[in-house]
Amino acid sequence: MSDDRLSAEELTELVRRVFQPGPEDRALAVLVDLPDDEVPDNPQWRERRALAAGWARELAAARSVHGLEVALFLYRNVHSNNADLPASAWRWTGGETVPGHADAMSGRLEEPMESVLAAHQLVLAPTEFSTTAPLKVLAPRLGFRAATMPGFSAAMVPALRLDYVEINRRVWFLKELLDGCVGADLRFLVDGTTPHELHLDLRHRTAHASGGLLPTPGTAGNLPSGEAYIVPYEGEIEDDPTTSAGTLPVQLGDEVVLFRIAANRATGITSRGPRSDEEQKRLEAEPARGNLAELGLGVLGDFGLAPIGEVLLDEKLGLHIAFGRSEHFGGQVGPRQFSRPEAVIHQDHVYLRELQPRVVAAEVVLHRAAGDPVELIRDGNYVISFAD
Repeated sequence: MSDDRLSAEELTELVRRVFQPGPEDRALAVLVDLPDDEVPDNPQWRERRALAAGWARELAAARSVHGLEVALFLYRNVHSNNADLPASAWRWTGGETVPGHADAMSGRLEEPMESVLAAHQLVLAPTEFSTTAPLKVLAPRLGFRAATMPGFSAAMVPALRLDYVEINRRVWFLKELLDGCVGADLRFLVDGTTPHELHLDLRHRTAHASGGLLPTPGTAGNLPSGEAYIVPYEGEIEDDPTTSAGTLPVQLGDEVVLFRIAANRATGITSRGPRSDEEQKRLEAEPARGNLAELGLGVLGDFGLAPIGEVLLDEKLGLHIAFGRSEHFGGQVGPRQFSRPEAVIHQDHVYLRELQPRVVAAEVVLHRAAGDPVELIRDGNYVISFAD
């Protein structure tokens, strides 16, 4: 078996390790989104659909081993990461070649999306656009558990073979550290010299652990995984404003865009350039996308993995900060704060030298409710010990 393909045995073991199925778990759904005129197909998407169809086929053939009924479901893509899922999906029984356009399914029997999810206790979602937010919201009510895999590619397969017991231990170490914090101070250097500082208010929040294990019904998380994350306090408590403020530099292409942060929101862009102007227009058109939605701490960078240009894996390698939707992580900003469903977004920015060579996280210091501050990151690398 090649390094970028999972055998039937590996797929079965992956399902067992990630979900730890019990007698009550009877069915597994594989979800795939389809291109349309608004968001046309691309080679990576085409490869992912074929990969998903292959997984569904291999797992269905191995039913006598794992005991699960397996089905592949298709749906029209939702045009942005973490937008709500459509109301219905199509069950695919047509073989290996999954359609390259949603219109190819017109006229076929549709099944209510919520009925599909309620009938399948386990869900794999290797999609073009992330389903993490909507599935996190739906899972507690419908009782399924889901491994979301937005942008998954064959290059990520080695990450599925890692020691997730150790990864989960490190993730929980960081989660428990974040739980005791009231704030974080981040200092970035642009081009090695220009400093920018950002304070994140971490009061009134509980961190989350995404260690690649999903044994509990009603939960959803990324796969591959390996991060602890927390939503900065968004100021929803009366007479208790958030103190998140400063400047967040993000390299987009060759340009470093400087987001001015006040009250946990990007309120404007202080840099100049084509990408800066574009981001300014986006904030003006959709203020909710400026919400600071996540401080994330990935751990997979210490396991020999390198970024591949896909957020699903790249964010698990180290520090990342996200804008936009947060209610699926315990925050206050959700689809209702956006102008339309297609505008809903949760967008991560990952601080790795390979991805943002002009921007370095020079220092990240966590402030605990009790005890001394903890220096977490220096010059882009963790400086804490994960040893027991």
